[in-house]
Amino acid sequence: MTHEPFILLVEDNPKDEALTLRALKKANIGNRVVVAHDGVEAVDYLLGTAPDGGRNELPQLILLDLKLPKLDGHEVLRRIRGDERTRLLPIVILTTSVEDRDRFQGYRLGANSYVRKPVDFAEFAQAVVQLGLYWLVLNEQPPKAPRQHAV
Repeated sequence: MTHEPFILLVEDNPKDEALTLRALKKANIGNRVVVAHDGVEAVDYLLGTAPDGGRNELPQLILLDLKLPKLDGHEVLRRIRGDERTRLLPIVILTTSVEDRDRFQGYRLGANSYVRKPVDFAEFAQAVVQLGLYWLVLNEQPPKAPRQHAV
């Protein structure tokens, strides 16, 4: 069964959430967006079980804020990269942080990209167009791991 690729947006600020959704729409990125409003919600969605007892479908792209309640973005990233099922998911840190240590730590923990949120909507919308074009259209996902056969 194939599912439409979707984006997981991990964002606690309602204004930044609305801005991101508006920018995605303006960029004609029609992918469904699932929103997690804190780090625990994001980890539960990705690593927990779905209401039917199975596993939630994985997103094609995660847009991850760093400054999150309950569990910060770096810890979310650490947990995602620590699980075999989510280890290779593309993760773009989308944050207002200008701290070099945040950028270093994000890459050290396995982020694929680090983008500072521009304050200006036009700049932000353009950044989202670029992100969407690259990660949702041009980027090729890693192939599924070959199944191991018992000997």
